[in-house]
Amino acid sequence: MEYIRDLAILLLVAKFLSVVGRHFHFPEVVGEILAGLLVGPCVLGLVQDTTFVDEMAEIGVIMLMFEAGLGTDMKRLKKTGLKAMLIACGGVFVPMFLGTILYMAFYGFGPVFSETFMKGLFIGTIMTATSVSITVAVLKEMNVLSGEVGTTITSAAIIDDVIGIIVLTVVIGLQSGDIEIGNILIKTVAFFAIAIGLGFVIFHLFQWLDDKYTHTRRITISGVVYCLIMSYIAEEYFGVADITGAYVAGVILCNLHDSSYIERRVDISSYMFFAPVFFASIGLKTSFAHMDFRLLLFGIAFVVVAMAGKIIGCGGVAKVMGFDGNESLKIGVGMMTRGEVALITAQKGLAVGLLTPDFFTPVILLILCSSIVTPILLKYLFSRSMDGAQPTADSPATGATSGKSN
Repeated sequence: MEYIRDLAILLLVAKFLSVVGRHFHFPEVVGEILAGLLVGPCVLGLVQDTTFVDEMAEIGVIMLMFEAGLGTDMKRLKKTGLKAMLIACGGVFVPMFLGTILYMAFYGFGPVFSETFMKGLFIGTIMTATSVSITVAVLKEMNVLSGEVGTTITSAAIIDDVIGIIVLTVVIGLQSGDIEIGNILIKTVAFFAIAIGLGFVIFHLFQWLDDKYTHTRRITISGVVYCLIMSYIAEEYFGVADITGAYVAGVILCNLHDSSYIERRVDISSYMFFAPVFFASIGLKTSFAHMDFRLLLFGIAFVVVAMAGKIIGCGGVAKVMGFDGNESLKIGVGMMTRGEVALITAQKGLAVGLLTPDFFTPVILLILCSSIVTPILLKYLFSRSMDGAQPTADSPATGATSGKSN
């Protein structure tokens, strides 16, 4: 029954620190991440990072992405589609290049395809990952998720995830001498083709259900089931991240009359249980037991370069695509967070020998720092741009907290 105790501790401390954070005008997710750090192995050691916690956290991130999809403005998504694609490309290749150079600057330069080069290339691959779930939570909290900037960030992050899978496949293929880039491309294209094709049928089925059972729990439960099925199929059969499947499920249902109703109902479980566990689990994974001075310096540089790479890559392309300086900075900052995708990438690197266990700590440090810094910067940037403006549908009223109460 220890998992019951662990959940109780996580939820209690996460909620307490989120309330404290809100009192000092920090986003709630910062308090929840710090809660995991406090009660986890790094500080008090009251809660361990178990498989059960990881599974609950995975459901949490799936629910967050499903909500993001439900809240998507399709007109704006179509409008920002090309821009999001180019922004995602900038957010993949700039950090990858900088990460490769960074590793070799610390551990020696080597010829192409040498061991040093391949390890540097994999460090760059880890930097390509984007975990938009934390950004989504902050944008939802500020009621700007459906705005052009919010939609662009979310769209670019999903595309970034797909490109990141392809890059990871290529790098591991280079290491093993067996590149299956064609296979992963076919699977990725097939997933989106099937998801969109069946999406029309699913949408009309839900539309009939919506008309017949408006504002009922059965349509919410059906939506959650569809989300989970899409998440499972995406990762299990197509090699696409489960959060991508969840987001696609939400996008397909976002034009339903009851989409906002489904989103609100899902948000109850997500906000009260699954999301806090997900954010706290990031803190639980943090450990500094194997950190020496050289690795500490590398870890600090790794964090700085990884976050700056997204601002330069995504923000720079956004600027070229017509966004103003403030909007470009928001997009770059919004793409800085790393989470489960970076962890999965790092674990695959460990499995094939491209990453040693001691380099896992800088990855955790990046996830922790980007998860804390990003929401703070986003809140500052959006608050600054809204200063003196009248609240609208895309901007929060004073003191608004997305209708939630602590």
